[in-house]
Amino acid sequence: MDALHYFIERDGFFTTQMALEVGYAKRDITRMARSGEWHRIRRGAYAPGAMWLELDPVAQHQVRARAVMRSLGDSVALSHASGVVAHGIDVWNLPLDRVHVTRLDGGAGRIEGDVVHHEGFSLGHEVVEADRMKAMLPERCVLEAASRVDTEAAWCLLDAGLRSGTFDRDRLEAAYGIMQHWPFMHRVRGLVPFADGRSGSIGESRGKHLFRSFGLPQPELQYKVRRADGSIAGVTDWAWPEFGLLGEFDGRIKYGRLLKPGQDPGDVVFAEKRREDELREITGFSMIRLIWSDFANAAATAARVRRALNLSKGMQTK
Repeated sequence: MDALHYFIERDGFFTTQMALEVGYAKRDITRMARSGEWHRIRRGAYAPGAMWLELDPVAQHQVRARAVMRSLGDSVALSHASGVVAHGIDVWNLPLDRVHVTRLDGGAGRIEGDVVHHEGFSLGHEVVEADRMKAMLPERCVLEAASRVDTEAAWCLLDAGLRSGTFDRDRLEAAYGIMQHWPFMHRVRGLVPFADGRSGSIGESRGKHLFRSFGLPQPELQYKVRRADGSIAGVTDWAWPEFGLLGEFDGRIKYGRLLKPGQDPGDVVFAEKRREDELREITGFSMIRLIWSDFANAAATAARVRRALNLSKGMQTK
């Protein structure tokens, strides 16, 4: 495998031709694929089996997209969900089983194995480089992908696009203005105005979607709590100041991100508890925390948030 190491490091895969050029015979390739030592990504493209199994679905899609683009060349650009991934935008609940490309050569739209070919009008400036591949502009990819999924996934994707910094609200709205009459685009019509890059994660976007879906007051995002000297004690994901309630989304990734070198996870949890105590002491507000599993029973979670809002309001009016 050493002779193929360069290609694997660069692209995450190697082709049949590359393997032949470094000395493997066709029977070797067949044997390695059958044994699982090599994983067949698509026709003529392979990755080390152990390495492939360690990749999450997004990383697997990235590798598969590179293999597709190597095969199809300059006649296409990544778009839809594949363009979103190439631009490094967070994805949640997007189908990643096929690579999506937009034809730049006037070719017909079709599904061909693991590739969805889209017909689409495109101008020269709309094709950019992402992850060393041709891709459509990120705002276009986000809108196209969002138009093909349910409302919650679309909401999260629009937020994630703005959060990524690859485009801003002006570019998002301009792109939607051009694309609003395209197929499926009516599905995001009511979502574009509410897209907000201040949602710091998919979990925070899902919370915002839950609050709106159940008619709860929309919170302030990234709410800063200041000490008497003006310094910032903390920033909460959500806040309802008029109801005396702060809110946080707790994901496992969040605590991993806070972990410093040599620090025990328990230390992080303890520090977060002290932070919460200080925020409540400064504001006199209550705190509600949501975790990923809370979204599985949205109605019960919404009822819990509603009770917290009513309780906090009652405490403040006493």
